[in-house]
Amino acid sequence: MSIRVKPFEAILGASVTGLDLSKPLGECEIELLRHALANYGALRFPNQTLVEKDMARFASLFGSLEVNVAATATNKPFPEIMTLSNIVENGVKIGLSDAGQGWHTDMSYSKPIALANMLYGLKVPTRDGKPLGDTQFADMGLAYDTLPTEVQHRIENLSVEHDFNKFWEMMRSRPGSDRPPLTPAQRAKKPPVTHPMVMRHPVSRRKVLYCNPGYAIKVLGLEKNESDELLQYLFDHQLQKRFLYSFQWTALDVLLFDNIRTLHNAIPDYLPHEHRLLKRCQIMADKVFLDLELHQGPG
Repeated sequence: MSIRVKPFEAILGASVTGLDLSKPLGECEIELLRHALANYGALRFPNQTLVEKDMARFASLFGSLEVNVAATATNKPFPEIMTLSNIVENGVKIGLSDAGQGWHTDMSYSKPIALANMLYGLKVPTRDGKPLGDTQFADMGLAYDTLPTEVQHRIENLSVEHDFNKFWEMMRSRPGSDRPPLTPAQRAKKPPVTHPMVMRHPVSRRKVLYCNPGYAIKVLGLEKNESDELLQYLFDHQLQKRFLYSFQWTALDVLLFDNIRTLHNAIPDYLPHEHRLLKRCQIMADKVFLDLELHQGPG
């Protein structure tokens, strides 16, 4: 069966069929997926049967895999794979029970940044036959393109500070959250970092607005009031409905989405007895930026 990439009837996203992600991929297939991800922002691979080893192998084709700073069981065979679930077994919660509810870009609080996120939907909650727990996306390429020209010029050379603890504390404050505060050791592993507010995507070379309400805390070189005002303006702009797409899950979907091109948000519209179980890999952008340097040279 040949590979087929079919765009969604939406602002971004495409479905990829003809691939079994439990099997090794060739270089041509990998390159096709790398460019499809950059072009569409999110790729759905339906009806996949994977174990953690398969997930890690596939995800690592695109970059090194991150072990989350909040992970506790680093002695397991694949510590880079996190479990997101609301399932309780024998009084014990399985994995983190609250997926990222609030608009953000994974790993913007880190150097290097993330290229992509791989999610594998093992259990999808439903109610009256309708899937729950959609993952929403916002297109930051289009968000940048539609900024007024004077704003584009203003932010072109600005940098933003991102802080892991901002989003963590926001999630902790939500009703029912079981996240503990970050320990001093965890905070030390993820101090605030800075990134350009406008970034060229390393694959598509398209300019994107790299600034998100989950982690961005201040604009360097601006007074607090001016920084807060600019950030709020950008947050309001990038979350307009015309930039948004809501992905509806089906069990055994693999969703690979671009963390440079998009923001995302999990919809918590399911109840404790409506079980949701996802596995996640975080793919860093080290490989694509290294490949870019090798092909184009520094700068």
